[in-house]
Amino acid sequence: MEKLIINYDEWDKYHPMGRAALLHGELVKIHPFIDGNGRTSRLIMNMELMRSGYVPVIIKKDNRLKYYETLDKAHTTGDYTDFVKLVTDEENEMLDRYLEVLWD
Repeated sequence: MEKLIINYDEWDKYHPMGRAALLHGELVKIHPFIDGNGRTSRLIMNMELMRSGYVPVIIKKDNRLKYYETLDKAHTTGDYTDFVKLVTDEENEMLDRYLEVLWD
């Protein structure tokens, strides 16, 4: 966990989407709790997004398989590209929903 915090401090150079996805992925990889690691990681990811002015994202049931696949790829290869794209796509969808609510 200490290394995660040190790395997090160095991630300021990344776009907020990348930083949030990395924070989520690395925390889930550490798996510090007996239960609730995924929920906690998604909560912290959303906290990071909101801290940067974005809306929280919801990983929908329909995207669960893709979520696990991209997260697994990130953990096994160190390449977070697909996971960041998934988080970004979810963010864009949530922003579209917010706009629909505002304009209706």
